[in-house]
Amino acid sequence: MKEYQDFYELLEVENKQNAVTYALQLLESGKMDVQTLYTQILTPALNQMECRLSDKRICIWKEHVRTAIVRTIVECCYPYVVKEREHMALLQNKTAIILCPPEEYHDLGARMVADFFTLCGWNAIYVGSNTPYQDFYNAADFIRPDVIAISITNYYTLAVSKKIIKDLKELLQDTVKIVVGGYAVREHTKNFETLHADYFSDSYADIRKITEEAGGLL
Repeated sequence: MKEYQDFYELLEVENKQNAVTYALQLLESGKMDVQTLYTQILTPALNQMECRLSDKRICIWKEHVRTAIVRTIVECCYPYVVKEREHMALLQNKTAIILCPPEEYHDLGARMVADFFTLCGWNAIYVGSNTPYQDFYNAADFIRPDVIAISITNYYTLAVSKKIIKDLKELLQDTVKIVVGGYAVREHTKNFETLHADYFSDSYADIRKITEEAGGLL
């Protein structure tokens, strides 16, 4: 896709101003909607980052810089998310909490998922990275969401995520559905079975189906 290649070249040289402007112009011009931008441009660009430097000492640095550029784009997209949701006339009066377990700092995928829930007409509460266990346990009891989505990238957070899911299911019983996603689950499907979550999500289409089922539309 030409749009992807054009964007990736800007990201590779870390041209933040032009990368952000280019991505937003795709939305403003109507060439793409938000979910297409996220799934066909931003996510592949993040997943295909490679360190081609002879000096490997700044590879992590460059990864963080490029991730920060994409994060800026995602935050700038929110008005378009709201506009698209209004255009689709989808309001289901349902709530989803989107978070990362303790010690999980890769939260950009979760941030995009929050916008996917919003596009599907749900009230999306994005908590972010490294969410303290007791805090969101208490919040879940107070808010009583219909769905809790947990993003797991780091394999080391699988054990605590399993405990979190078990405790939330005991707390909220059948009133909540647990969704998991992220690299640690996507790359090893057995991890999904071990976690005992209700759904695995890896795309906007997955979120759309989950919201329709949880919202009683299917």
